[in-house]
Amino acid sequence: MNSPEPSPDSPIKIKVGIVDDDPLVRSALGLMLGGQADIEVVGEATDGQEALTLVRTAGPDVVLMDIRMPRVNGLEATRRVLAEAKPPHVIVLTTFGADEYVVDALAAGADGFLLKDTPPPEIVAAIRTVMVGEAILSPRATRTLITRLRAEPTGDRAAAAVRRLDTLTEREHEVALAVGRGLSNAEIAKELYLSIPTVKAHVSRLFDKLGATNRVQIAITVHDAGLV
Repeated sequence: MNSPEPSPDSPIKIKVGIVDDDPLVRSALGLMLGGQADIEVVGEATDGQEALTLVRTAGPDVVLMDIRMPRVNGLEATRRVLAEAKPPHVIVLTTFGADEYVVDALAAGADGFLLKDTPPPEIVAAIRTVMVGEAILSPRATRTLITRLRAEPTGDRAAAAVRRLDTLTEREHEVALAVGRGLSNAEIAKELYLSIPTVKAHVSRLFDKLGATNRVQIAITVHDAGLV
């Protein structure tokens, strides 16, 4: 993604773009994030079409993306901005917690899905979390996703997931299973006796081999294969 990982002592700020058709929401998010020493709001957009312009001109590291917007909705906007040469991380932030939005947002490549009633400290933490390569879901979204994963896989989907996982090395397979269990890079490193940079390298290869854009999609493949 766009920028190196920030450290507590680094002057580098996480650049955030806000995409929402409600000016009050944009204002509230801007005020909240403006008070963070390691975050800088670099632009706003009122719909998905403007989101693409925002990404190209301001180069945000993270975009907070609403779903229901005029002209181009947040799901389509997520697909478009992630197709850019230097795509940002995308956190879908919405008032709607319906099942299809969770799954569709993750399928579009979003790194996270939060409801707008998420407490401000958790939204800030989510921005920092996706910047280090982790996915983030609200508790309600997580429950929804797990329920769908358990109910939906067909024989074809399961077989396809198994075939994709068969392309992995033994160590990559172990890392994929750990991601499927929801472990962080640090937890995987501890469990498999690896360094964190090594785990990150394995996860990057999993993205390529499994055609995934985030950790949640790796987890979906593992669940579809019936391994978790």
